Amino acid sequence: MTGSSDAAPFPTPTIVPLGDSAMLVRFGTELTDAANRAAIALTAMLDQTPLEHVLEVVPNLVSVMLRYDPRVTRYADIAGQLRLRLFALADAPVVAGRAWSLPIAFDGPDLDAVADRLGMTVADFIVAHNAASLRVLATGFAPGFVYCGLHDAALVVPRRTEVRPLVSPGTVLFAAGQTALTATELPSGWHIIGHTDFANFDAAAAPPTRLQPGDSLAFTVAP
Repeated sequence: MTGSSDAAPFPTPTIVPLGDSAMLVRFGTELTDAANRAAIALTAMLDQTPLEHVLEVVPNLVSVMLRYDPRVTRYADIAGQLRLRLFALADAPVVAGRAWSLPIAFDGPDLDAVADRLGMTVADFIVAHNAASLRVLATGFAPGFVYCGLHDAALVVPRRTEVRPLVSPGTVLFAAGQTALTATELPSGWHIIGHTDFANFDAAAAPPTRLQPGDSLAFTVAP
């Protein structure tokens, strides 16, 4: 399984059962660019040509869950079909995501501390943060929540040691080599570096989340 010619090879996947009605295709035990690209590619393949009796396909950062109906099929049958798809994954056509430009107001309460930890001025951190477009790695955790990455190793900081009980929609979070965007109120242990007016979740829309895995995000400084 090689992946596209301009990216790292896709990792060898592992298929494991989840109870009696689901399975997980895992491309790694830690977040890497190659593992994430593989999870996105498999999800796109299964969306375009679904497996019979599979009820739901749910991607994560480095894995994809398949939920099936155990009344009409067996784990072994789905796993067998899935292995055939995985052999062909490297040659599947690349599904290009949309390109977005998102203005950020860099006014978060953790901005100074993050820049200081990285040995940068705030101005230098903002330039470095916005220097390259990021990919939407995954959506989930909460409605409209988006994980974006991966930043260069020089911009990696751990999460906070304390969790904030509530952050507001549109908060821009930063940790673990990623930038994340919230769309609903939720607790968070990530660093808050700013906010955006971009609304990523609408329960009445189809799909309800505007940003999708594989999309490209260029961050700019809000006027």
